[in-house]
Amino acid sequence: MAQDYQEKYSPVRTVLISQPKPQRSPYFELEEKYGLQIDWRPFIHVEPVTEKEFRKERVRPNEYEAIIFTSRTAIDHFFRLCEEMRVEMPKDTRYFCLSESTAVYLQNFIEYRKRKVFYGQRTIQDLKSQLVKHRNKAKFLLPTSNLGSQNVVDFLEQLKIDYDKVVTHRSVSSDLSDLSDVTYDILVFFSPLGIESLYENFPDFKQNETRLAVWGSRTLKAVTDKGLYANIQAPTPDTPSMTMAIKKYLGKVG
Repeated sequence: MAQDYQEKYSPVRTVLISQPKPQRSPYFELEEKYGLQIDWRPFIHVEPVTEKEFRKERVRPNEYEAIIFTSRTAIDHFFRLCEEMRVEMPKDTRYFCLSESTAVYLQNFIEYRKRKVFYGQRTIQDLKSQLVKHRNKAKFLLPTSNLGSQNVVDFLEQLKIDYDKVVTHRSVSSDLSDLSDVTYDILVFFSPLGIESLYENFPDFKQNETRLAVWGSRTLKAVTDKGLYANIQAPTPDTPSMTMAIKKYLGKVG
């Protein structure tokens, strides 16, 4: 159990990050500096909701004056479904995006106009003034995954925004059976679903000498609920990124 775990700070040689491998990453610098073998393997993947499944929700996207996008993935699957359903979004539809990069990505699907595209720096809270401004002018639609974007939902409820939520894609566990005979010194997780995937693939998983690095309070809770111990946590005031947290831990290992 987690409460019986004793940190031993044994040497670290291998790290598995439960995400797809990017083209550039600060992890590559850690790999070179500390002589690590860092492997990348997504523990979850996205599956599309089919047109038939979507139609059961009785949602017509073009009947909403405003759409809230939390990610590029949400944009991809929303417009995929619109195309499959032969739904054309009105030119005066307003779009609210959590970040500028997500808003810019919209250019792949709509005629981009600043007056109808609003974005924040990173979170839904950044859009508060614009949401309130349009609160009585538009009915909002929130395309999301099966995970539900709960922080966005809570904020919309708090602002008394008139909205509907609809699932356009699902995050599901990946098949990791080929890793059954492979062990790593550190496993890195970024969501509770990653922990679920670990146990779906390896129901008898025991932590033993494996160190766990976790991102965020919800992932930490998923780890402790399984009776595991989180050796590395981020973000914290001292380690705002996962790479910084791992680097700090490696400094203790020596």
